[in-house]
Amino acid sequence: MRYLTLEKAMEAWRQMQPLSEDDKAKLSRRSTIDFNYNSNHIEGNTLTYGQTEILLLFGKVIGEAKVKDVQDMTASNVALRMMTEEALVKTTPLTQNFIRTLHQTLLREDYTVYRNLPGGVQTSYTIHAGQYKTRPNSVITRYGDRFEYASPEETPALMTDLVDWYNKAEQEGKLSPVELAALFHYRYIRIHPFEDGNGRIARLLVNYILTKHDYPMIVVRSRLKSDYLEALHAADQIVGPTPSKGAHASLTAIRPFLQYFKSLVAREVYTDVCFLTEHDKNLWWYDGERIEFRTENYANLLMLMMTEPVLTLEEIQRRMGINMSAVKKLVNQLVDKHYIERGSSDGSWRVFITPSI
Repeated sequence: MRYLTLEKAMEAWRQMQPLSEDDKAKLSRRSTIDFNYNSNHIEGNTLTYGQTEILLLFGKVIGEAKVKDVQDMTASNVALRMMTEEALVKTTPLTQNFIRTLHQTLLREDYTVYRNLPGGVQTSYTIHAGQYKTRPNSVITRYGDRFEYASPEETPALMTDLVDWYNKAEQEGKLSPVELAALFHYRYIRIHPFEDGNGRIARLLVNYILTKHDYPMIVVRSRLKSDYLEALHAADQIVGPTPSKGAHASLTAIRPFLQYFKSLVAREVYTDVCFLTEHDKNLWWYDGERIEFRTENYANLLMLMMTEPVLTLEEIQRRMGINMSAVKKLVNQLVDKHYIERGSSDGSWRVFITPSI
């Protein structure tokens, strides 16, 4: 995909339309897991990809997990469904009420944050679900400088400007859906209207915009988080530190982020095309990555575990006709990559990597 362009990716996507119901279900399942896992993992959620899959598909928690991480992931999935349903009603304009409702769904309820200050003094403040911030917020960048977002006093007016601009720009049609989504994301992040959850809301709203215009869902991969943050930082350097200027930034001013975003959409769309069209026994998918095994033993073992999950290593050896050291090597490599794990209660194998056939 070195020379992939957004235009080529979208052309390949459009040629596949309409998708079959089976392909829609297959893509929806993968996108749901990938989006929720990555969007929350970027913000520090510790659930693994496998834990996320089992939680969202079966409502079960496997292994050790923080209660808040489980609740956050579950709420994220509800917000994702809400976003998708809203986007499918293409004639409905975007509203601040919808954004606040999305935030209320994501955070669930107000909660208190406690911080220890120098000298042993403890302070606290309340995070309000579904309400704009009541205290200033800022971030320490990867370069060590403090970057201020819009003040609580500025935020309501700037959010009104943002939503009004988006609805007008969408109607005018001068910007492509990808340009609209990129500019909306950047302006929204420069406002940072909530005290928590802004990144997750921004990535939901990006997909709201793209879904309204018949694009597939895109995922900002946690493993590529540095590219995402670097693109935002590069745009910040051009736009400048004043929050109100960031909230009204032009498409030209955010060109580093726009370039990154176009590449992101192209890569994600083309990944979906390959996911639905490439079929080979040794070709598998995991968190948006195309995994091509060099020998059939990996695929044979994975398919065996999927069809008969309660198998001992000895049974696997007999069924595959290979020696025990080879079985252990295959299993250990798949476990190390987090493609599989073994349940502690019943000893059954769980497979988190998806076959292409």
